[in-house]
This record gives sequence, structure tokens and C-alpha cells, in this order.
Amino acid sequence: MPEQTGLAADYFQSYSAVGLLAAIGVLFVAVAFAAGRLLRPVVPTPEKLLTYECGVDPVGEGWAHTQVRYYVYAFLYVIFAVDSIFLFPWATVFAETGYGATTLVEMFVFLGFLAVGLLYAYKKGVLTWT
Repeated sequence: MPEQTGLAADYFQSYSAVGLLAAIGVLFVAVAFAAGRLLRPVVPTPEKLLTYECGVDPVGEGWAHTQVRYYVYAFLYVIFAVDSIFLFPWATVFAETGYGATTLVEMFVFLGFLAVGLLYAYKKGVLTWT
């Protein structure tokens, strides 16, 4: 029984090191924000309070129409970029003995889902640039 308490102490000691490091990190960020607030000059002027967007002076309303297709392309890129990340772990597992056929079938199922999603986007006309 005394050996179990030694294991528990070692277990919690390693977590205390992680907790201490997290507390130091939070303290470091808090000190940096406080120092920035204390050291910066606060001189509000009308120019500083204007809305600023890439060097263009604000004219007219704040609402502007944006084409939805840009968001669709960005969304499709994110989907396929994130899905391509799964190819790297698959390649490492595929190289191990005993997992070859199983991982090959799983990857073709995964790529099939991606192909169906791409085909659906193509059929809906999302991938045509107008």
C-alpha cells in the first residue's frame, strides 16, 4: 500500500509542474498587458476614433455587399485542407505491419466521402467562377 501512495505523489508532482508552468504563463501575459496599459499614451483624437479599413477613408454606410462565392471557395479550401491533414497519420499507420489492408480500405472510404462532397459542390455549380 505505501508504494501506491508514492506512485500517486509522483503522478500529481508531474501535474503540479504543468500547473506551475501554466500559472507562470498566465502571469507573464497579465504583466505584459498591464505594462502596456500603463506605458501607452492615451490621447484620443477624432482621427483615431474613425473607422479605418486598409487605408480607405470611410464613405457612406458601413454595410457593403460581398459576394458569397468567395466565402464558399474559402470554406471548400478549409474543408479539403483539414481533410488532407488526415493523410499524414494514415501514411504512418499504413507503413506498420498488420494494418495495411485495413487502413487502405479506411482511406478509400474517407477519400470516397471527399469525392462525394466535391461532386455535390460541382453539381450545385459552386465551383464555376462567374
